[in-house]
Amino acid sequence: MPDNAHLPLFELTRGLTAPEEQTVESVHYGAIAVADARGRLLAWYGDPQMVTYLRSTAKPFQALPFIESKGHEHYGLTPREIAVICASHSGSDEHVSVVREIQRKTGVKEEDLLCGVHPISHEETLKAMAQRGEALSPNRHNCSGKHTGMLASARMRHLPTQDYISADHPLQVHIRETFAEMCVLPTHKVMVGIDGCSAPNFAVPLFNAALGFARLCDPTGGEVAPAARQAACNAIVQAMTSHPDMVAGPGRFDTLLMQAGGGKILSKGGAEGYQGIGLLPGALSPGSPALGIAIKISDGDPSSRAVRATSLEVLRQLGALSPAQLESLQSFGPRFPVTNWRKLAVGVARPCFTLQRSEHSLPGG
Repeated sequence: MPDNAHLPLFELTRGLTAPEEQTVESVHYGAIAVADARGRLLAWYGDPQMVTYLRSTAKPFQALPFIESKGHEHYGLTPREIAVICASHSGSDEHVSVVREIQRKTGVKEEDLLCGVHPISHEETLKAMAQRGEALSPNRHNCSGKHTGMLASARMRHLPTQDYISADHPLQVHIRETFAEMCVLPTHKVMVGIDGCSAPNFAVPLFNAALGFARLCDPTGGEVAPAARQAACNAIVQAMTSHPDMVAGPGRFDTLLMQAGGGKILSKGGAEGYQGIGLLPGALSPGSPALGIAIKISDGDPSSRAVRATSLEVLRQLGALSPAQLESLQSFGPRFPVTNWRKLAVGVARPCFTLQRSEHSLPGG
């Protein structure tokens, strides 16, 4: 990996002087790629060809073959239910209710899910579960919608369901091939690993992931996709942007960014400091093309503070968010005070990068 694969993106300062004179205490490094649906790299920072795993950012693409084969029509799924299939949801009662409704329609059972069980962070749900004496279960897992969708797809295609997450299962092979097509890569160039939920996950260059998001937001913007692919991309984007509460949850970045974006911004985060964003046609200005953005924070960003603030700064530099939209998201950045346990401001957290732009790049804000 070249020395400039990861460059400084986000820094935290501390000191008694003015913010611009304070000492930098820590720095998050990373890389960014911005592409359009025609396959042009429009802006970048660090190495846009760096290969890394998308983790949960891949979920809209993992749902694509199911929707492209009209699985949602076959089972009568609503856009809200499609959104939760693409989600890393919070495990709230509302999320679980939607997952159970998909299972009712498709014949999938909770015990069929191979995602496992993990703690959830939604405090109100945890309190309610404790009062009910309810234990955690697979449907509370943030990937339960994805796994339910995979099982529903396997059932519709009369494929085996016991090993549906095996990398060589026909369902997973089809998902990988579809993902490769969206990212304009040969399938063998898509590196495969196992995600936290035990399903296969994919590593590709940041540029190709950004290209995939641009094509998801406008499947006619580059090489025109077949009609079924176009309809599936549109259905997924419409579902996620119309029901952002299903994609993440209360107070979470993806949900609030898509709500602020007013249907023009698609957002899907992943573990270990990954973020994918799609800008729909016209998001920057009337007639502007769809764009895809892929961001990776090299240290994994356990608190997600760097990837969220970096995402907002990229959108700010591209001119994709108005001052009012940025104000509504100010708790995530792109700049915010560093406070101590007494809530005293002791420093500043701030982006420290400027996107490099190609000659094709659109003017930014």
